[in-house]
Amino acid sequence: MLPDELRAAVENLAAVPHLLVALDFDGTLAPFVDRPEDARALPGSAEALARLAEPGAAGAEPRTTTALLSGRHLESLRLVARPPEHVLLVGSHGAERYSPETGDEPLTLTDGQETLLAAATAALRDITAAFAGARLEHKPSGVVLHVRQCSTADGEAALSGARAALDGTPGIHVTEGKAVLEAAVVRVDKGVGLDWLRRVSGAGTVVFAGDDVTDEHAFSTLGPDDLGLKVGGGETGAEFRVGTLADVTEFLNLLTSVRRL
Repeated sequence: MLPDELRAAVENLAAVPHLLVALDFDGTLAPFVDRPEDARALPGSAEALARLAEPGAAGAEPRTTTALLSGRHLESLRLVARPPEHVLLVGSHGAERYSPETGDEPLTLTDGQETLLAAATAALRDITAAFAGARLEHKPSGVVLHVRQCSTADGEAALSGARAALDGTPGIHVTEGKAVLEAAVVRVDKGVGLDWLRRVSGAGTVVFAGDDVTDEHAFSTLGPDDLGLKVGGGETGAEFRVGTLADVTEFLNLLTSVRRL
């Protein structure tokens, strides 16, 4: 059951002329799984998001723009989320972007960035060789160490080894999340990604929901008329919190009902 204060805040969004609803994927719409490529949104959340994303008549109000804002690279995000073409997408924590009007924004690395990425990949490849269950995910501007399939001790040791291997390397930006460590050569975060979504959508009010420490950058950009929803425990700058992914489904169903009356 959603808190009364959250329900009231959602109902207050009914008449907003243009609302942007941006959502993290893993841990918000979809449960964490051992193999990232197997992740899928909870059916109820996927259905609610699809209804919310349905475009209305041209010029009609209220308007709702939907977006996914993820640490996944765009190819992976499209594979697991299967979003409609009109949904805005931000991947790799803001480094990759898609809008229906312009398509994918090209991401080109300099020769120096390519060299740094190769070095970071080699360092993390050595880590995966040393710990059973550790694996790498390759992105256009980074490489990610996943330790979800490691034992607890091995996972902690792998992350510690990765930090030590990358620490202090100029031009490599390390971001940590739940059982992952990413080394990127393009410095962006979800706050930058959410600012882009706000700008290209033209929405005056934003809803953002996320679960991980990387989502805090996005929460920090929200204004007094926006709504931030944290999923799960941990410190957060979001105004509201729910405990489970089923709560996210309930939240999206409520939001859909008030926006599509």
